[in-house]
Amino acid sequence: MPEEQRIWCAITNSPIAMQELTDFAADPAAGAMATFVGMTRNTNDGRRVIRLEYECYPGMAEKEMRKIAAEVLARWSIRKIAMMHRLGQVDIGEASVAIAVSSGHRHAAFEACHFAINQLKEIVPIWKKELYEGGELWIGSQTGTTGSWQRVQEENA
Repeated sequence: MPEEQRIWCAITNSPIAMQELTDFAADPAAGAMATFVGMTRNTNDGRRVIRLEYECYPGMAEKEMRKIAAEVLARWSIRKIAMMHRLGQVDIGEASVAIAVSSGHRHAAFEACHFAINQLKEIVPIWKKELYEGGELWIGSQTGTTGSWQRVQEENA
């Protein structure tokens, strides 16, 4: 099967539809599917989080996501991979990122899914702003900070 039929990457302004991802990743030759869903939690580094907001250049972000997906296909015996990241406001309990990976066996699916989310968080140019009680903070590797509350307090002292 050609690579373009095995990879689906998308940036969306709408809520993530997990069924779309798993429907794409499903394959008759797959005996396993691993999924990851990253959601907005209500606390971070001792702060009460109100919501997250994400920004990016969609074309650039999707291109980098496809590179990660292609690397997954090259490194593991994977049938298909689907990745989606949401932009805009993401409220508590809502998904901001999701990945589905299918393979013949669970080990490859788990490893590939783990690798994909770690790479996405590290290299895809998507910027996250955390809005919390009393302020807001840009978080992530693209900001040059870890988003640590302690570090922000030290820098502002």
